[in-house]
Amino acid sequence: MGVALISSPAFPSVFLFSLITVCLIPELTLAAGITRHYKFDIKLQNVTRLCHTKSIITVNGQFPGPRIVAREGDHLLIKVVNHVQKNISIHWHGIRQFQTGWADGPAYVTQCPIQTGQSYVYNFTIVGQRGTLFWHAHISWLRSTVYGPLIILPKRGVPYPFTKPNNEVPIIFGEWWNADPEAVITQALQTGGGPNISDAYTINGLPGPLYNCSAKDTFKLKVKPRKTYLLRFINAALNDELFFSIANHTLTVVEADAVYVKPFETNTLLISPGQTTNVLLKTKPNFPNATFFMTARPYVTGLGTFDNSSVAGILEYEFSSKTKGLSSNISIKKLPRFKPVLPPLNDTSFATNFSNKLRSLASAQFPANVPQKVDKRFFFTIGLGTNPCDQNNQTCQGPNGTRFAASINNISFAVPTTALLQAHFFGQSNGVYNPNFPISPLIPFNYTGNPPNNTMVSNGTKLVVLTFNTSVELVLQDTSILGAESHPLHLHGFNFFVVGQGFGNFDQNKDPENFNLVDPVERNTVGVPSGGWVAIRFLADNPGVWFMHCHLEIHTSWGLKMAWLVLDGKLPNQKLLPPPADLPKC
Repeated sequence: MGVALISSPAFPSVFLFSLITVCLIPELTLAAGITRHYKFDIKLQNVTRLCHTKSIITVNGQFPGPRIVAREGDHLLIKVVNHVQKNISIHWHGIRQFQTGWADGPAYVTQCPIQTGQSYVYNFTIVGQRGTLFWHAHISWLRSTVYGPLIILPKRGVPYPFTKPNNEVPIIFGEWWNADPEAVITQALQTGGGPNISDAYTINGLPGPLYNCSAKDTFKLKVKPRKTYLLRFINAALNDELFFSIANHTLTVVEADAVYVKPFETNTLLISPGQTTNVLLKTKPNFPNATFFMTARPYVTGLGTFDNSSVAGILEYEFSSKTKGLSSNISIKKLPRFKPVLPPLNDTSFATNFSNKLRSLASAQFPANVPQKVDKRFFFTIGLGTNPCDQNNQTCQGPNGTRFAASINNISFAVPTTALLQAHFFGQSNGVYNPNFPISPLIPFNYTGNPPNNTMVSNGTKLVVLTFNTSVELVLQDTSILGAESHPLHLHGFNFFVVGQGFGNFDQNKDPENFNLVDPVERNTVGVPSGGWVAIRFLADNPGVWFMHCHLEIHTSWGLKMAWLVLDGKLPNQKLLPPPADLPKC
């Protein structure tokens, strides 16, 4: 199905995706700093993909869900009403949530989930942010169908720091299971083995012509010659990093995770789950007498099974005045269609080179406020491990009859039964969490060398406690336990600067000499290199409890997650606001 290209009309108060089309983002006509109201009805909807119809959990019956559009400085009130039999919570991925941690959304971290028949109003202001983000469910695997774009336009009168596009379009990647994803993860956790893989990848909810029975469910981007388009890419897939390319076209990267970057050209993007990337597409000067596949497929470094398929949309040029007398449908079908060449599935060299090109603008208007001094340093190992089978299931389907686990500093996060932020705020942390998460591995080892014989993890609900305005340096080290693997790590409540990365074991005596403290990219989700490390810095200037986890959903389910507790500062604007009256209860 096609994309309707609209040239900047007034934006309605609520603008939703249709099931099979995606419209471009028009400019808002209202002034900056206003309050915008949205309503999310969590409801079941029958949806057909791959000739398979099933009932899925949606927002407002839409798949993908409705598009949230606002300007920097706007205040959002989003009422979520749960009409289904599953508990739900919504995370506004990448929103800083200054003083409004109650609106961040991860279940049992900042809130108890919204139960059946209940509602909750997410109430927050967009402070100092503009660009492409997204929202998604943040409980179990419900985000497989509950997700949508969150577009933040600059304040009125503030231009983009790049060529003004003629049109804009969000392109959101996802995954489709013919089975119920909740049943998939339930089975995996019960057996201790890996989950069944998805049946297709999707672009704006559509699998496209490379899959069986899906030619009619194809995302089409219709463009005109000599135009510039801003494409807003979002990876909402559950378990796969993705390469993407448009045949015979060059893309100019201008933003990552809602932060402007120094523009650079590329034929291929790499985008991990939880990441967003804005690019400029300059179309050809004349009608090309061809159509072009827009294709994505996974970048894979781990040893587990994965969905080794490709999703495709189609880039079509609209007929010019010279060709409008022809039958467009018949003529386009007869045109040759070009396919892009994507990197090999395990091309870590491309992944490294691509990530190294991302640099902050570091301009007067958009500075890179990298912490130059560090108050606290942390060294976290991340990777897979194992847990023993329980007594009722003597043989699990994980390695050597164990059950798969994942950990940070060998601690696999145990999800509490009440929300961490509520426990902290009301002084009821005893029995809920321990404030003693280790700053480094308790038992050092050759992290990327031969793995240790003991792959068992410990389990617990532990937090790192930071005083307000602490400057943090965190090194995230991949491990070879059960195989080295790339991990997209997402930090809630903050952006951070990626000051360095490398392969092998981090050397604290040598590697910091090469840190980029001038113009490192600023992100909320970073890929930890397979068999390597990444160093980030951030300022703990946001009071609350903030989740950090791998955005490969299976790794999160296995425990690759932890939380930071940032204490209140002394001034009123440095304190967490009181919880809202309608905050859900566990």
